[in-house]
Amino acid sequence: MSTTLIGALERELAERRESGRWRVRRTLASPQGPRAIVDGAPVVAFASNDYLGLANDPAVIDAAREGASRWGAGAGAAHLVCGHQEPHAELERALAEFVAPCAGARALLFSSGYLANLAIVTALVGRGDAVFADRLNHACLNDGALLARADLVRYPHLDAEALAQRLAASRAPRKLIATDAVFSMDGDIAPLARLLELAEAHDAWLVADDAHGFGVRGEGRGSVAAAGLASERIVVMGTLGKAAGVAGAFVAAHPAVIETIVQGARAYVYTTAAPAMLACALAVSLAAIRDGHERRARLAARIAQFRAGAQALRWDLLPSSTPIQPLVVGGDAEAVALSRALLARGVFVPAIRPPTVPEGSARLRISLSAAHEAADVDLLLAALREAEGRAA
Repeated sequence: MSTTLIGALERELAERRESGRWRVRRTLASPQGPRAIVDGAPVVAFASNDYLGLANDPAVIDAAREGASRWGAGAGAAHLVCGHQEPHAELERALAEFVAPCAGARALLFSSGYLANLAIVTALVGRGDAVFADRLNHACLNDGALLARADLVRYPHLDAEALAQRLAASRAPRKLIATDAVFSMDGDIAPLARLLELAEAHDAWLVADDAHGFGVRGEGRGSVAAAGLASERIVVMGTLGKAAGVAGAFVAAHPAVIETIVQGARAYVYTTAAPAMLACALAVSLAAIRDGHERRARLAARIAQFRAGAQALRWDLLPSSTPIQPLVVGGDAEAVALSRALLARGVFVPAIRPPTVPEGSARLRISLSAAHEAADVDLLLAALREAEGRAA
């Protein structure tokens, strides 16, 4: 017999299922790539954030294998205890030099972007301070503000002038502007140059979560580089499991910022280091990003091909020049039905529903990769047109 506590959970789960917001984990029986085995069926996949096709790159895999042979399978401890190994230190130096948000920048590795953003925000602000956040920011930036006990002040999406008004009205002793650089569900880009102007005018930090820009924009260096910016008040977070194809994240910033995180950010101090073998793989991945002009050119061609073919579809194609190409369907059930219709045609695109996106904007989040062929995009467009015809 179920307890009262279990019964309450079961009712809540039933309500979630009935509302069309039930989440299902798909199981892959293959490596990440444009062609995958999902729940036992072969598909062409447009779901992964492996934007440059590095997740299954043979050179990256070989580096991980060799790294495991030399450094073992696990780091064994937090970085500050005895888990910081030579491959970690070498990768941090290379990332700092490559991303370079300011002169003399340092970089710091994390096991995930979520932890990295928690560490940044809690290290730089606290009770009585204020975090100014774009309304469509990734949840971890907001969670960082809550964990820091700072005031969380949200502004309308991409509205720098509304942000300016909120900054001017604030009496917080320390201010931090937090924004996705590329927004993960819309694929649009933050006005970083204007945000830096506001940060300078109000003596604020500017934290740019470049999870979806690193490796892709700014010749691979990311969105800050693409905007031509450099400042001691810029803090860049980049993930290493998307365009970089492996796992983890990094923070790049002024040495005083990095040392402040090392000395006091609980999300850094109390976390076991990622295995050094991953840092070995990422060293090869970073070299591929640095020299990845052809990969980025192929990716740009696939983006242009998809956008040209999707303009005439009945669903709203959001304005995005990035690998993230959202088709807004509207209702939760409709988005799920469209995703299932594509899967039945051998095309895997996940449906994204609230609370990940705003109410009434459930969508297909189509994710493109340099590893996709033109024929893959043609297949996707044909499946969408067929599904559209059946729904008419």
